[in-house]
Amino acid sequence: MIKPKFLKFSTLSLHAGQEPDPKTGSRAVPIYQTTSYLFNDTDHAAALYNLEQPGHIYSRISNPTISVLEERLSALEGGVGAVATASGMAAFFLAVATLMDKNSHIVSSGSIYGGTHNILSYTFPRFGIETTFVDPRKPQDFKKAIKRNTRLIFAETIGNPNAEVLDIEKLSKIAHEENIPLMVDSTFTTPYLMQPIKFGADIVMHSLTKFIGGHGIAIGGIIIDSGKFNWKNSKKFPNLTEPYDGYNGLIFEQEFGVHALTMRMRAEGMKDFGACLSPTNAFHILQGLETLPIRMDKHVENTRHVVSFLDECEEIEWINYPSLKSHQDYNLAKRILPKGAGAIFSFGIKGGKAAGKKLIENVSLASHLANVGDAKTLIIHPASTTHQQMSKKALENAGIKENLIRVSVGLEDPSDIIDDLKNAIRKSQKD
Repeated sequence: MIKPKFLKFSTLSLHAGQEPDPKTGSRAVPIYQTTSYLFNDTDHAAALYNLEQPGHIYSRISNPTISVLEERLSALEGGVGAVATASGMAAFFLAVATLMDKNSHIVSSGSIYGGTHNILSYTFPRFGIETTFVDPRKPQDFKKAIKRNTRLIFAETIGNPNAEVLDIEKLSKIAHEENIPLMVDSTFTTPYLMQPIKFGADIVMHSLTKFIGGHGIAIGGIIIDSGKFNWKNSKKFPNLTEPYDGYNGLIFEQEFGVHALTMRMRAEGMKDFGACLSPTNAFHILQGLETLPIRMDKHVENTRHVVSFLDECEEIEWINYPSLKSHQDYNLAKRILPKGAGAIFSFGIKGGKAAGKKLIENVSLASHLANVGDAKTLIIHPASTTHQQMSKKALENAGIKENLIRVSVGLEDPSDIIDDLKNAIRKSQKD
């Protein structure tokens, strides 16, 4: 097996977690399109079910193809283990459901993906889990919002859709002073642009559907554990530190140490909730992961060209992109995102919502759809689509204006992207 710590990022993105198939010599990761696996004997079966030895039982819980993806992303993020899921939302649900019980509390950034905001606002409260939303740029507001029953701080490395840059170091310090973990959604940055664990994050999640997959063909998610949070000393996570009757009194922290969280997520969450990634989708996502460094460099380069053009357009009222000197988080982004601030930004067009609608309806190269991180340029109006479930107050608090347009810059020639936007902007200003 490839030793991650001795290899650079680009090499790990191609090799981590896998060696050529010993039986066939296959260089590519095989697709193990199977539901289940033979046991050697009854003792072997019992040992697997009792978590006494590693191995595969059923592909809802683990699968060799998916395991390569998990190990590779864990290596790229600097974690100790990972669990892949059917989607990014499934990953988020899995982490929260593993850590939380009823009467638990989360402190979250208010500037996050609309689907995540929705599950925190409406779905989790049905199970007795409440959330307080705060401004991601005000770490002290996170601290003020912490209660006796707070079990998690959550935020995005770059906020969706307003592109706030999270000061992970400050936030992790606050979380650790309160003996609670910090979980970040790093979908917009990917491990190529930022490794949140290095800045103090305890848990990292991704929607694999976005840049990591990169081509809009496979849905998936993943949770990566740093292995650095001390669950025992925290005394706030009985699911990991007290006997679990579901496995005959097993204590996960005691039995698995730094792997306690990922093992509980797999042994309970994947088994009981069933939101597993398909082996074929894992294979597709692995293909994207192999070219991630090259693609992200191009995404960032293209975005800089597009943003520079828009910054000179008199029809554009404002632009939210952290690599612009005018951006509130420019200095922070320069420090923690030296390779660039990604390929997603938002802007406001003169003429409000009506002009924004005209602009979107007049692009021909960019695709109007609900996704980001595709090889192709994508555009959307979040207030009426991805974030439409949010209340008017929540939208205001998150800075999501009616004229806000979000762009995910693709890999086309930047001059073609610019020409497409130039034409759409011109038409948006006509009566």
